[in-house]
Amino acid sequence: MSRAFFAAIVLGVLALAAFAFLTRGNAKQNAVVARVIDGDTIELVGGQRVRLVQIDTPEKHVECYGDAASALTQRLIPSGTRVRIEQDPKLDQVDRYRRKLAYVWKGGEDVNVTLVRDGAAGVWFFGGRRGRYAKELLSAAEQAQSDRKGLWAACPLARFDPSESMSSGPAG
Repeated sequence: MSRAFFAAIVLGVLALAAFAFLTRGNAKQNAVVARVIDGDTIELVGGQRVRLVQIDTPEKHVECYGDAASALTQRLIPSGTRVRIEQDPKLDQVDRYRRKLAYVWKGGEDVNVTLVRDGAAGVWFFGGRRGRYAKELLSAAEQAQSDRKGLWAACPLARFDPSESMSSGPAG
């Protein structure tokens, strides 16, 4: 092998490695919803679980509005819905349960933002890190709270704190 050929191979490998590093977590994946697990977690056809990033819904069967939040997610993206999964390079890519952390898009609709706008979810900037849609999420949360939508009307103990997980009080 000539030195020029070897150098070209090394440069090619370095370029691929740099591309992979720079685009890590910026992957967009088309997928199909197999089922909705709860308000902020879905399972895709193929078994991969996705946790909707930067939001938190009340826990199903446990917290106030948990069942309603899960039902809204089910209505928005029922089994068989084609979605786009978009990870954020500023944020963790998986959580401690090995779920992919991502924004879920149905056509042009950011489902994460819709859940917050409709009062089914709060904003949660885990570790204080804000992703690419932080402004939209905060705006949606403030408007839902101001309009007393969803959990903001149904749950007198609900609190708004983007640095903490959602707390809406016990299920009634």
